[in-house]
Amino acid sequence: MPRARKPAAARTARGREDPAARRLRARAVLRRLAKENPDWGPTLEFSSPFELLVATILAAQAQDEHINQVTRSLFAKYRGPADYLKVPVEELERDVHATGFFRMKTKAIRGASEQLLAEFGGEVPGDMDSLVRLRGVGRKTASIVLGNAFGVPAVAVDRHVARVATRLGFSRKGKDGIEEELRSLYPKKNWVKATWNLVLHGRRICTPTPRCPVCPINDLCPYPKKTKDARTTRPAPRPRSPARPRR
Repeated sequence: MPRARKPAAARTARGREDPAARRLRARAVLRRLAKENPDWGPTLEFSSPFELLVATILAAQAQDEHINQVTRSLFAKYRGPADYLKVPVEELERDVHATGFFRMKTKAIRGASEQLLAEFGGEVPGDMDSLVRLRGVGRKTASIVLGNAFGVPAVAVDRHVARVATRLGFSRKGKDGIEEELRSLYPKKNWVKATWNLVLHGRRICTPTPRCPVCPINDLCPYPKKTKDARTTRPAPRPRSPARPRR
């Protein structure tokens, strides 16, 4: 007689969730979130790896919808790394001012552009080690570029992913720990899919004050401070462009 599979909430003798059970729970979470968010995918508009790199740098501490409004005119004016170095710093600062932290972002874009021209022939490299050498580019930005511009499996941990993964009990200390844990829970082919579904869940439902009564994965989440306001209603899905690069 075949042995029964352990339930997803199985615990070890020390009270910790069994690693195999955690993987089963993580994959159940992704199945439900993907059904809930059929529009999952990159929310920044771009037509090249370089445009995605610039857009992701600008998106720090800002909403993607707002960044898209800025980059529609920015990318018409600046076509490649050299263009960002031709204009005076003050002009570029004015062009990205609306994104916030404009001085820091201007320095990052110009610094990365200089490195791309000096070290990579003006092309964005398609590997993590090279990307994180660029000014203003950490693992999150590099992972977004790799996964969405180059099709390289990668897990990007922004504030939404960090919040959701922590509440789900998938995390270790620090963003690198969360990235490592998510990489272990999902097969490579699902890393980008997992990233965007966790991002969208963090934006739409699992906000800083979570909307637990309408959460599609409530029963799979061990978060001890769940909200109980049954009057909370689920927001209508936000319309946006298909998750494809701009043309």
